[in-house]
Amino acid sequence: MNASIPHAPMSQFVSDGEELLVNGIALSRLAARVGSTPFYAVDRGLLTQRVQALRAALPAGLKLHYAMKANPMPALVQHMARLVDGIDVASAGELLVALDAGADPHEVSFAGPGKRDAELVQAVASGVLVNVESQRELPVLAQASQTLGMPARVALRINPDFELKGSGMKMGGGPKQFGVDVEAVPEVLAAVARLGLAFEGFHLFAGSQNLKADAIAEAQSKSFDLAVRLADFAPSPVRFLNLGGGFGIPYFPGEQALDLAPIGDNLAALQERARDVLPQAELVIELGRYLVGEAGLYVTRVVDRKVSRGQTYLVCDGGLNHHLSASGNFGQVIRKNYPVTVGNRLSAPREVQTVVGPLCTPLDLLADRMALPRADVGDLVVVFQSGAYGASASPARFLGHPPVTEVLV
Repeated sequence: MNASIPHAPMSQFVSDGEELLVNGIALSRLAARVGSTPFYAVDRGLLTQRVQALRAALPAGLKLHYAMKANPMPALVQHMARLVDGIDVASAGELLVALDAGADPHEVSFAGPGKRDAELVQAVASGVLVNVESQRELPVLAQASQTLGMPARVALRINPDFELKGSGMKMGGGPKQFGVDVEAVPEVLAAVARLGLAFEGFHLFAGSQNLKADAIAEAQSKSFDLAVRLADFAPSPVRFLNLGGGFGIPYFPGEQALDLAPIGDNLAALQERARDVLPQAELVIELGRYLVGEAGLYVTRVVDRKVSRGQTYLVCDGGLNHHLSASGNFGQVIRKNYPVTVGNRLSAPREVQTVVGPLCTPLDLLADRMALPRADVGDLVVVFQSGAYGASASPARFLGHPPVTEVLV
């Protein structure tokens, strides 16, 4: 990619001219407050603003769920639980965090392939909705329901016969480990009825990290149409219809923020259709990265500045062990730089510098030959767009370096 192409402006974090501010606190002061580097800092005010802006752009009555796999930090989940309508979890561990955070069990859904029997029992005992991904789960849920004397609430996660065009990760269409293939749904629904499970609806999630509003709207429309067709086979009326998410944020040079207006218009039209064809259904969208990604920073301190054959390196105390995605090793085919700056030297002259971590591998790269404020030992390098898929998605124990701290500011 042409190095002259800029990143989208990271204007969500303001500065005092010299330092970035995180919820009003200067970065160097925040680092002293945290007590050590590296650390992740998520601005709670930005989380609140994002949810408010999203609700203003989407139709009233649409339910908004937080997919906590994006960032399961307990303090963040507790904050989000007060802002959204529900929480989507992908393991029993996440389920416990969501319940501890005060999430309403009736508004918690549990998705993911390979759920262990014990996890399915925990889900039934907790009263949450299980997004069934395989017929294997059904008798386990039925037995748990009988043993516990409470209904096993289920929705079918569908592997559709289409993909979300332009998505960073495709999670539907073609052979997938996720969900029930659409052609097998009638058989699985018959088993749901036979076992007496409490059927509530469908979950469709075609892909993630998409910046094309028309592609997201098209996938939502196709998902809705598919759910209407499948409802004919359901043992009871559809009351829950999760149309997935896929909303992306701009990470790389040339990317622009997602336009919510066409998505909001399309969802409003789907809501209107639902009143006629799925009158008992609540429409849900499930977002993770879009809700929290832009509110977070990764902060690491320069421990060495060295020049090797004309190239300047800033060697920092954290790297891919804490932020695998920024290193380019979390799904990138061709590595591209996240937006990065030196957060306590914003007014310094710019210089081409490469930012690396402390690990003994050339993969430990946070910024490759970027024009950054000139930094020296002790300065604070900041990676923007770091509120999602950060610490929990990284190999923290690789090479035995200290763990990263996470704070909600």
